[in-house]
Amino acid sequence: MKIFSTEQIRVADKLTIERQNITSDALMERAGKAIYNWMNRQLANSGVKVHIFCGVGNNGGDGLVVGRLLLEQGYDVIVYVVNFSDNRSQDFLLNFDRIKNLKYWPQLLTKNDDLPSIGINDVVVDAIFGIGLNRPAENWVAALITHINKSKAFVLSVDIPSGLYMDKAVGKNDAIIKSNYTLTFQLPKLVFLLPETGIYTEYWEVLDIGQDAEYIFKEPANENYVSKFDVLQVYKPRGRFSHKGNYGHTLIIGGSYGKIGAVLMSSEASMHAGSGLVTVFIPKCGYQTVQTAFPEAMVVTDKNEAYVSDIKFDINPSVIAIGPGMGKHAETVDAFYQFLLQNEKPLVVDADALNIISENKKLLPYIKGRAVLTPHPKELERLIGSWKNDFDKLEKTKLFSKENDVVILIKGAYTATVYHDKVFFNSTGNPGMATGGSGDVLTGIIAGLIAQGYSLFDAAFVGVYIHGRAGDLAVLRSGVEALTATDIIDFTGDAFLDLLKKNKKDYQEKPDNAS
Repeated sequence: MKIFSTEQIRVADKLTIERQNITSDALMERAGKAIYNWMNRQLANSGVKVHIFCGVGNNGGDGLVVGRLLLEQGYDVIVYVVNFSDNRSQDFLLNFDRIKNLKYWPQLLTKNDDLPSIGINDVVVDAIFGIGLNRPAENWVAALITHINKSKAFVLSVDIPSGLYMDKAVGKNDAIIKSNYTLTFQLPKLVFLLPETGIYTEYWEVLDIGQDAEYIFKEPANENYVSKFDVLQVYKPRGRFSHKGNYGHTLIIGGSYGKIGAVLMSSEASMHAGSGLVTVFIPKCGYQTVQTAFPEAMVVTDKNEAYVSDIKFDINPSVIAIGPGMGKHAETVDAFYQFLLQNEKPLVVDADALNIISENKKLLPYIKGRAVLTPHPKELERLIGSWKNDFDKLEKTKLFSKENDVVILIKGAYTATVYHDKVFFNSTGNPGMATGGSGDVLTGIIAGLIAQGYSLFDAAFVGVYIHGRAGDLAVLRSGVEALTATDIIDFTGDAFLDLLKKNKKDYQEKPDNAS
């Protein structure tokens, strides 16, 4: 599902009006009715009091439509106009007249008015500012926003929480609505997916308002939100007459005394992701553990007992994952360097291998064009340097990817797969996956997909999706606190089954013809 900029959204609105031969207020009516329908399903005219705070632009116009439709159905509604400007959009004025035709006059709020009383059991609809906001709210409007946040009422935002900017970080003193739920139009917004701005909406949902499908399909977007539909576009089904040799050979290199579990989990995850063969290269101390716990794997040991010191093997793997549990012993660092000098295979670089590269940037040319990097936040910072905010982090990651021609992950609630300017945000996963070993499992899954012939980028974003979906299925059994990395491995097969399941809802939730 594509993520559009403010300008692209405005073009989509313009083309929808032109190509569907409708007026701009008809499109506003669609948007407001979509919000109303959602609210009506949830509230079912339960008698709850609804406060609708409308700005004087098109976002406020959407709020007026919602207010009119709720009033027509007998809901207990108070509509406020937050009068922060003398300039009003034409569609706002049109819908202001329509609601007055019901013999209902919205309450005008100015900087000299007292803040309205909001009960903890009430519902607030936030339609103050929309996607065009580019400066902080005036002091009195900021006070109103703070008042709404402190009310503890359920807050529903229209399109975007008021106070958020579409394309830049929020300031330290900016007043922003803390929304319980945001109903956004047609496509997700980038700010929902970044940690510093995503915290302002607890949940969000995309509502289809019938924007021009041809434009949405054809217009390129650097950022995308990955759904099951996107994964199915690149999924490689197995042929009936295939054999293990058709699905590649993964080599996992890593482990050290006390950290054999990391490379063991990566190896198991690789095979669960479909790799035809898996070989593990570890120090001697891990031989018996891996052979016993994972009999499907082949094992090659280093000459050293406790850590990797000399990476030599006589197999021809399809892909090599390196780093889990490997440590940074001086001999390990040298062995890694010597390995990179002669390696020509695609790589998944994780954990200590990433840390070694961060401390020895001269190694970067040896992974150029053939690596997926899977850093956690601190490892990412060591690679690309510190950042001012999430937008800066995203730009620095893109630049690092371009300069070194690598795929790189930004891990988080919506893990981003970055390759040059292309960014795919993941839609699966849960807080229970913030547990030791989860990253090792992800490394193995991505390597297993590369072994089967997926491109580096496809393997990364598909691997992140499957990893997260496995976690979502596993957490239904364990709960978030008890979820472990091995649970994720156990449910990887279920995640693939779920991918192939015909689930009507999955297709209803994506915009028509969106990619």
